Amino acid sequence: MDITANDYGTMPDGSKIISYTLENDNGVSIRIINYGGIITHIMTPDKNGQIDDVVLGFNNLQDYLGSHPYFGAIIGRCANRIAKGSFVLDGVAYSLAVNNGPNHLHGGIVGFDKKVWLAVRNITTEFVSLKLGYESPDGEESYPGNLMVEVEYVLNNQNELVINYTAQTDKKTHVNLTNHSYFNLNGGKGDVLGYSLQIDSDYVLEPDKDSIPTGKILPVADTAFDFRTAKDIGSDIAQVPPGYDHNFILNGNPKQLRKFARVEDPVSGRTLEVLTTEPGVQLYTANYIDSIDGKDGLVYKKHSGFCLETQHYPDSPNQQNFPSTVLLPGEIFMSTTIYRFGTIS
Repeated sequence: MDITANDYGTMPDGSKIISYTLENDNGVSIRIINYGGIITHIMTPDKNGQIDDVVLGFNNLQDYLGSHPYFGAIIGRCANRIAKGSFVLDGVAYSLAVNNGPNHLHGGIVGFDKKVWLAVRNITTEFVSLKLGYESPDGEESYPGNLMVEVEYVLNNQNELVINYTAQTDKKTHVNLTNHSYFNLNGGKGDVLGYSLQIDSDYVLEPDKDSIPTGKILPVADTAFDFRTAKDIGSDIAQVPPGYDHNFILNGNPKQLRKFARVEDPVSGRTLEVLTTEPGVQLYTANYIDSIDGKDGLVYKKHSGFCLETQHYPDSPNQQNFPSTVLLPGEIFMSTTIYRFGTIS
């Protein structure tokens, strides 16, 4: 087990960006930069033992500083969409940036994905970890409260990437954190439509034309959203043009860590299992990627990756019947998600 650090570039304000490489005893390694807490690489073996990178992204800081679809980044304060960029908390109306049609998306114009995080390394015999910290000041992106956030990336010898999120505030606020990695289990090559996907979910949120939940909770049975039994991602995707960008309600107790998803790539033989303590997951099939120049000469196109963004439901600050994203002073927001890598046995 080891974790190493290398210079990755310099921000316009002179801040140094470092790339940290976490490696376990099985040859699995994960690279993370302290800009946006971005996971730039996840190197895992295929069925023949060939190591390759299974997340989309770039080779340099300059590209991450440009426009891109949140490749690998920490998302906050609130992941996903908030309708019309507004919510009311204790009778006070808050107006947020509108940066996705009529909605607020992924924390605003300069969300956590664009911040420089403090980093602390830790090495043990059981795991290596990188703990990132950021203090979001009261009023940042118009959210109330000074928010102290820690995100810990842990790699163990079970080939698991464990992501632990914690946050504390000095004023009542909303918090909904996630990671926005795009996975392609075939080393970034081709699309993901032939991957087998299983999701332990009986219900999906109905979105309106702007991808805001209507408040209706729909059964997945006999619909394109039924992944309770494994099927190819592309099997029914034509029924939900331009692809999946939907929030699934996960079965089980949201406070308990439970496995909810399994993905298999028949070409490489790689598998991904996902566990979480969150109540929901956003399945996104990279519907709006269009010829992005990525790592190592790869060109990413529509459906080049998939995201399983564990989170509370979209627009939770405005929907009283959804699990609450409110965080109070004296409370600690805690969330864990595990991405477990393997091969088809």
